[in-house]
Amino acid sequence: MTSPAPAVSGWKIGSLAGVPVFLGRSWVVVALAVTVLFGPVVTGIVPELGAGGYAVAACFAVLLLLSVLAHEAAHAVVAQLLGFTVDRIVADFWGGHTAYHGEQDRPGPAALVAVAGPLANLVLALLGWTFAQGLDRGVLWLLLTAFLTANGFVGVFNLLPGLPLDGGFLLEALVWKATGARSSGTIVAGWVGRALVLGMVWWAVGLPLVNGTGLDLWRVAWVSLIALFLWAGATRAVRAGVSRRRFERTTIDSVWRPASSVAAERAVDEPSWPTAPVWVVTDHEGVPVALVDPAALEAVPFTGRAGTPVSAVAIAQPPGWVVDAAAQDNVLAVVSRMQTLQSPVVAVRTPDGSVRGVGFAQDL
Repeated sequence: MTSPAPAVSGWKIGSLAGVPVFLGRSWVVVALAVTVLFGPVVTGIVPELGAGGYAVAACFAVLLLLSVLAHEAAHAVVAQLLGFTVDRIVADFWGGHTAYHGEQDRPGPAALVAVAGPLANLVLALLGWTFAQGLDRGVLWLLLTAFLTANGFVGVFNLLPGLPLDGGFLLEALVWKATGARSSGTIVAGWVGRALVLGMVWWAVGLPLVNGTGLDLWRVAWVSLIALFLWAGATRAVRAGVSRRRFERTTIDSVWRPASSVAAERAVDEPSWPTAPVWVVTDHEGVPVALVDPAALEAVPFTGRAGTPVSAVAIAQPPGWVVDAAAQDNVLAVVSRMQTLQSPVVAVRTPDGSVRGVGFAQDL
């Protein structure tokens, strides 16, 4: 379950199965850094290239981008196959991300989506290693070696069991399966993510100091950058888990606004107008399709109410805005439907077939 996707700061470079693919503006920084840092390495290994080594380094930056997109595409494709709605794929400074949402509230599908990305990188690493065999130590060998090394590292690193890494989502799914509560999985995986950060800092700073070998400033710089990103993601995960736990413990009837149904063709001045705070409008088949707008109803002149149908003072709602749930169920189904529809209003139809309440995002 994710929140509605915010605007992307970048360029749309294509689409995959109808999903827009964006290149974040921050990726330009990555491309420049890779070109500047990898260029001298290329020149050292293939000196006859001269300044052309930087062109080869730029090609490696493009290969990295393709690796990131393959990783995120794997997430997106598996998510779509499992019934999730995928909003976008983005490649940016931190690698990339795939925004998806849905009402699949089970650990199995979540785990499959999570593992797809790292597996894609490991497959690319294996392909790179296969093609690199037997090549002379030239430009192609160098690019393939860097490509397979990067994909191997990304694949393995992302499988570490802590959020926000993909392995963290696997751990979340495992704890979720064992406890029956996704919030518990999110909180545990978030705290493990924080522990991973502390382990990285110990490896880069603490261990060299204890051993008296001195600090490698380059290692410290990179680990610090990655650690800040991971710590922020792990912290967000813990907070999200705590928030989700509140939803898991909140019943629908404690937050809905009681509702009554009125037919769309009914005149607004007919007697026995519902006394419930919210009025759900139904079509000729009894299907809920709208809400009465109290302000619009109030604006109808008293003398004109006899000829004014309810449909004239109604606000149409999107298809699928009614969720089937019991009053004592937790509110997660309501929240998930709001996110799927990106709508602030969801009607709740109880097992007896009646719409007994309406949930509003502002009340949640």
